[in-house]
Amino acid sequence: MGGCFSKPKPVELKIEVVLPEKDRGKEELSTGGKGSPRAYQGNGTACHFHAEERLPAPHPYPGAQDCVEAAVCHIKDLENGQMREVELGWGKVLLVKDNGEFHALGHKCPHYGAPLVKGVLSRGRVRCPWHGACFNISTGDLEDFPGLDSLHKFQVKIEKEKVYVRASKQALQLQRRTKVMATCISPSTGHSSSTNVLIVGTGAAGLVCAETLRQEGFSDRIVLCTLDRHLPYDRPKLSKSLDAQPEQLALRPKEFFRAHGIEVLTEAQDPEASLCPAGSQVVTVDVRNKKAVFKDGFKLEYSKLLLAPGSSPKTLSCKGKDVENVFTIRTPEDANRVVRLARGRNAVVVGAGFLGMEVAAYLTEKAHSVSVVELEETPFRRFLGERVGRALMKMFESNRVKFYMQTEVSELRAQEGKLKEVVLKSSKVLRADVCVVGIGAVPATGFLRQSGIGLDSRGFIPVNKMMQTNVPGVFAAGDAVTFPLAWRNNRKVNIPHWQMAHAQGRVAAQNMLAQEAEISTVPYLWTAMFSKSLRYAGYGEGFDDVIIQGDLDELKFVAFYTKGDEVISVASMNYDPIVSKVAEVLASGRTIRKREVELFVLHSKTGDMSWLTGKGS
Repeated sequence: MGGCFSKPKPVELKIEVVLPEKDRGKEELSTGGKGSPRAYQGNGTACHFHAEERLPAPHPYPGAQDCVEAAVCHIKDLENGQMREVELGWGKVLLVKDNGEFHALGHKCPHYGAPLVKGVLSRGRVRCPWHGACFNISTGDLEDFPGLDSLHKFQVKIEKEKVYVRASKQALQLQRRTKVMATCISPSTGHSSSTNVLIVGTGAAGLVCAETLRQEGFSDRIVLCTLDRHLPYDRPKLSKSLDAQPEQLALRPKEFFRAHGIEVLTEAQDPEASLCPAGSQVVTVDVRNKKAVFKDGFKLEYSKLLLAPGSSPKTLSCKGKDVENVFTIRTPEDANRVVRLARGRNAVVVGAGFLGMEVAAYLTEKAHSVSVVELEETPFRRFLGERVGRALMKMFESNRVKFYMQTEVSELRAQEGKLKEVVLKSSKVLRADVCVVGIGAVPATGFLRQSGIGLDSRGFIPVNKMMQTNVPGVFAAGDAVTFPLAWRNNRKVNIPHWQMAHAQGRVAAQNMLAQEAEISTVPYLWTAMFSKSLRYAGYGEGFDDVIIQGDLDELKFVAFYTKGDEVISVASMNYDPIVSKVAEVLASGRTIRKREVELFVLHSKTGDMSWLTGKGS
């Protein structure tokens, strides 16, 4: 785990937790009433929890004056399987016709605002065209990730062959719905109760686990701990938008955690400002006694434990590796400092993977020069293949990025302690005022080595389909795990994707509640560079061929990655919603054969993809 904090003196720590009630209007929770204080004892440190603060009262159920109703189409205007955006005056609604029934939902994906009308309708759900999130058309509920919120569902009625939609004006403007969550109603004194949940890590897996527990009715204590100084935030944005401030990246506001009784222990620059002056770094886990041991010796008892520590970035091991202004992008502070140092100066990025290339793209408009150093022949070669990698490389070169391929850094030279030059093994010397290192990561699981929790030879935590480790009651999720990938014959894989971490966090929570859920999601990721997005679904490791439809030079293409006679992954640019369509086919259990794709590329001049879902010829 990491981070160094001196051991504090024993103190009495007071953390205020608001015990909430249901906010009917927003389907969220708000505070109501007081709960009795509760405490846990560990290593002589008592932590008391009081419910005294109140949030503003919610608006009650909207009355007739708060709703709008309108006829939006004739019943024959939509065929089965069609979607349409319709206007209600106060906002748009997604109208869906499926199996003869009409459904009306929020029209934008709550994740990043994608128009769902351009997505994929299949098996009673609509999949977002941008990042693959799925929503049940009967309820609006989020069924697959990324994102945290669901869609509003609106009333539909048919009169005289016209389709009417009735909706709350507030819901039309919000375009997102947070599911109802249980109230934390189990205060206790002395030691933690046996039903408490401890979550190590506050990335997507940890946050979704906590939210799922509350959504499923769990009303006991939930504690998350993180080495970060911030509440959970949108980490993928760090390398895509380096100027973003922590409050812009936050996944939930501070009030959300208070309202739902979810405690978050963070590190802080000022220990007085931290939720837990004892620190938030777990240094080992005592599985026999079900206790997490913190850096200062403080022990927190748990009933169920989720390990979601994420990964630690690899660093350079060359001469001069400790000079100033060399960064791995792990926090908003890292990203912000890189931008400040690069403005009008020379930036070097080591590594042409997703993080490195996103950083290089963002810095082109800020820095005087941007150089990328990479050991492979082309960027993304192992992930996207030679042809796609070279097409993306050309896009970067046309934006003034200089590449130094098939070489690596041999030395970092400083002037007055600060980076001045990057020396390559090819003997080339690059002027550099700031350097960003993106050469991969290792699982942050060193603190588990003596715990009895199983680790593989690379330090990953192996779990089963239910996200369970080898120790009963201990679950793991996110970048630090290997798990059986259902649609690849349960091959044990590590997939450090943001979307996958969401899904694993939910499955872990469901199985803490003995629901016997299994991980089955299709991996989905995306990257954004120079205002262009690349989308990817599947698991392409070991691909032996790439079939491309479209124009690589124009960056308008879809690439199918095959192994033997099977399509195992797909990538696209400017070809929506093909990646979401492939993801939905794979999620249904159907195998896409290489021959199908070859015939499509050979004969298609329109780019029609109806063959994927069995529609059309």
